[in-house]
Amino acid sequence: MTARRLRASLKGWGGVGAMALALVVTAVFALLLPLSSARGDGSTGTGGQGVGQGIQARADTCTDPQNQSPSPSSDDSGKTITAIKQRGYLSVGVDQNSYRWGYRDPNNTAKSSDLEGFDIDLAHEIAREILGDPNAVRFHAIPTNQRIPAIKSGQVDMVVRTMTITCSRLKDVAFSAPYFLTGQQVLAPKTSDIKGYDKTLAGKRICSAAGSTAYDKLSADKKAGALASSADITTTVPNQLDCLVRLQLGQVDAVVTDGALAASQAAQDPTVELKGKTFTEDYYGVAMKLGGDDLVRRVNQVLVDYRKSGGWQASYTKWLSATLKADSPSATPPTAHYK
Repeated sequence: MTARRLRASLKGWGGVGAMALALVVTAVFALLLPLSSARGDGSTGTGGQGVGQGIQARADTCTDPQNQSPSPSSDDSGKTITAIKQRGYLSVGVDQNSYRWGYRDPNNTAKSSDLEGFDIDLAHEIAREILGDPNAVRFHAIPTNQRIPAIKSGQVDMVVRTMTITCSRLKDVAFSAPYFLTGQQVLAPKTSDIKGYDKTLAGKRICSAAGSTAYDKLSADKKAGALASSADITTTVPNQLDCLVRLQLGQVDAVVTDGALAASQAAQDPTVELKGKTFTEDYYGVAMKLGGDDLVRRVNQVLVDYRKSGGWQASYTKWLSATLKADSPSATPPTAHYK
């Protein structure tokens, strides 16, 4: 595709066009927020010795994975937290391309180097409670499919990046109690004949992020016959925003991702919309290394305090209320249950 045709394809996409261009800039910022490339074993190939791994919950006996986190604690004397305090900052894996979650606003030249969004607010709050300084945090921009390797390698202390708590992931990482409720949903052009996650996806090209719960759902449903066999789910990308760019360029017909993320993408672009209702119930959690229960418990206490102080609601109102309906189940923090 020539540069002229590419510009023509993107014309009229407003803020999304800017975000698409920002993907190029991402490579520059990645130099400031580095992660080593993945090895064939799925690890990032970086990081030193970490806390010894344990098992938070066995996936084969797991039910209600969002309820498998240990109870909250304000104790800061544990091994993992002590190491973080001695270092002096929290290392957090985040997104920098998810509008209103973790992103760099291309129109905000005054603060062009600052990450902002709902997940970024939460990361600052965790740093404030544990280290006494909301800015004592170093962000590492990581793609969707590198979230778990970044934790297991010790490159980051935690990931705050719209990461769904699942039974299979509990074999690899520990999760906090849930801090957000959402569900998978279909995003497509308003002119599309797609009605939702149903038979209207037959023959359609569907994009999802590699390593995401969206792809897991699509793959499982296609194998089980719950998704039309003619639906093409082969298009996967490192970051879910890349799916929206593929949609813009006409390379796919629909995107499947978390409804909260899809709503933010729709807010950027008046020509796309959410199709149908959410068809799963998903909970976001803060992901951390197995074996570091002291940090997991401390983060759970931060979430308790964040809800009680009104900080969670203030952040939701600032970043997400405009894109989600007033009666959305996401409008209030989910109730926490512990193992």
